[in-house]
Amino acid sequence: MKNPWEKINLSDYENHMRSGTVMQLQAMNQMMKGQCNAYPIHTVMILGVAGGNGLEHIPSGMEKVFGIDINPAYLTECAKRYPHLADILTCICADLTDETIALPHAELVVANLLIEYIGYRCFQDVIIKTDPLYVSCIIQINTDDGFVSDSPYIHAFDDLDEVLHPVQETELILAMKEVGYFQTAHKEQPLPNSKKLVQLDFERG
Repeated sequence: MKNPWEKINLSDYENHMRSGTVMQLQAMNQMMKGQCNAYPIHTVMILGVAGGNGLEHIPSGMEKVFGIDINPAYLTECAKRYPHLADILTCICADLTDETIALPHAELVVANLLIEYIGYRCFQDVIIKTDPLYVSCIIQINTDDGFVSDSPYIHAFDDLDEVLHPVQETELILAMKEVGYFQTAHKEQPLPNSKKLVQLDFERG
């Protein structure tokens, strides 16, 4: 059975995320600028890289960027959009819920709106495999009942309930502590429709 993310068209995803009722593409772009420039690193892994939103903020001096996604069409478009990163960008098509996958090491792992679709335990396994010094996550906090905001593209996401894992800030902090990572930063970005993005950064203890 295919993961629902393999069936969602990239343009539908991005148009939904940038729409005036959602505004997450714009918010995450600016938050990712901070994530990629916050630490003295030379390698970074972006989990759920999709079309590469935010990769324009990769700092000079970065030696390797790994873009991970389950949808091969997303990765093809990502590589096409950032030809200036061709020498350092490696796109890897992988299902992060597959316990048998092998992942390269990276000093920083970025996971933005990703943990909600793989769950805490799977995310812990990914972190153990990649063994980063730093982890930066963005999760969505809702004060209403719906996880996906309304937009003209909302029905493209009808099947995501099959893989949705509600994520809470306190539980994520505990899950990271269980694998040896401790919170170092907390930032919030309000969104339309009674939602906000919360960035949590961790460092290996």
